[in-house]
Amino acid sequence: MKLETLHDLYVNELRDLHHAENQIIKALPKMIESSNSTDLRNALANHLEQTRTHVERLEQVFRLHNEEIEDEKCKGMQGIIDEGKDLVKHDENLGVRDAAIIASAQKVEHYEMASYGTVRTWAEMMGHDEAARLLQQTLEEEEEADKKLTQIAMAINPVAVRRAG
Repeated sequence: MKLETLHDLYVNELRDLHHAENQIIKALPKMIESSNSTDLRNALANHLEQTRTHVERLEQVFRLHNEEIEDEKCKGMQGIIDEGKDLVKHDENLGVRDAAIIASAQKVEHYEMASYGTVRTWAEMMGHDEAARLLQQTLEEEEEADKKLTQIAMAINPVAVRRAG
């Protein structure tokens, strides 16, 4: 796809996000299964359901613009997920593994927050009010997921430190 206009770039980034969200849907079940903390498992399971909704919202945005849903491979998310997979393999200390899962999940959230914030702003600038509203809704849910992970980390990280010492 040629990127000659801001709309072209916007659609390209929406396709990147669509691919990223689908990668997350595939990765989250392994993170859930690998989590030792019930709170962490529940938060990740809840976010898995939210992520499915995020994909549906992105598909709504594509329909609003009469654009085909053609994923643009999201190499950034692939890298973040691959790093997380490497960390989850370690099971020497379950508290540390949970801390690693949270760190990986928050990297995912921050990538998404940056991406959704960008496309929401572009949608606003181009007068795509309904798309901007849908993208803002997802951005707010990503921010809430990040806050929830921080709360869980506040309980898990001290346990991981104590076990190490």
